[in-house]
Amino acid sequence: MKKLNRMIGTFTLSLGVAAVGIVNASAEKLTVRMDFSPWGIHAAMHLAEQKGWFEEAGLDVEIQDGKGTTNTIQLVGSGQVDVGQVQLGLMALARENGLPLKSFAGWARRSDMAVLVAKDSNINTVEDLKGRRLVTFTSSPWVPYIDSFLANGGVKRDDLSILMVSPPSMVAAYVSGEVDGFMTVGPFGLPLVAETRPAKQLLMADYGVAFPSYGLIAQEDTLTSRREELSKLATIQQRAWNYIFDGHVDEAAEAIIASRPDNNLNADVLKGQIEAYRDFFDTEQTAGKPFGIQSKEDWADALVSMEKAGIIKSGQQPEDFFTNALLSN
Repeated sequence: MKKLNRMIGTFTLSLGVAAVGIVNASAEKLTVRMDFSPWGIHAAMHLAEQKGWFEEAGLDVEIQDGKGTTNTIQLVGSGQVDVGQVQLGLMALARENGLPLKSFAGWARRSDMAVLVAKDSNINTVEDLKGRRLVTFTSSPWVPYIDSFLANGGVKRDDLSILMVSPPSMVAAYVSGEVDGFMTVGPFGLPLVAETRPAKQLLMADYGVAFPSYGLIAQEDTLTSRREELSKLATIQQRAWNYIFDGHVDEAAEAIIASRPDNNLNADVLKGQIEAYRDFFDTEQTAGKPFGIQSKEDWADALVSMEKAGIIKSGQQPEDFFTNALLSN
């Protein structure tokens, strides 16, 4: 009898293993590439993976670290990855240059780009940047908007010095005091330098430049051919962001660290970056709407800023750049 029970147990276990194999084999694989190495805005993606929400929905999601928004956009546009989480303003530029891309979820719907300067400095407006030294990097989303931002603050490019360096060198130059500030994403940079050279920010949005920030993009053909999978991905991300901002920031930061244990990530910096994004997930047009839902009016404002900066030609329609059809409303 004992031998029979062992045989039945072994058979049952084999069936269970086989069933798991069948589930895994049938899961729909998606490659999702982020903008850079892990930081706070990646929280929802890593949290969903850690909690098994993708697997529950029948998705096998490979989360790739990126080498910049522009690089990720190019990889999505060439079909080498399915989805990118990038700054949507640069996606619009890529679309203008012929890549058939569209956003299907927008998380940071208010522009988060900022010039970070020392907290104890007397730089409080764009005009105060005259005679100062700033750094950014060549593929930064800041680059196409620098002149518009400065002009709206009454400053010309010749009134200050802007140096192009590598992203790591940018932060290092600021922390060391070699420069007065750096042009970056506010919620990324503020927690990063809080312990070494605390900063305050001059937001691009406060000087009349609209720029839709982080969201999910895919090729238009992918949006059609893999609609169900992308809808699951976006809806799970909605769930994750709601969970995070409902008192689970610490858990989200730990999920990023658990996903990338070899990256020597700082939990306090990650938590600071996540918290800093609370103020950037809503605009006046999207207040009260589910995370991810994008506004036609916000995109219209962004297109005006892009036209003024010479990034896109006039006459573009907001609906060409985004869709809300894959999200829970």
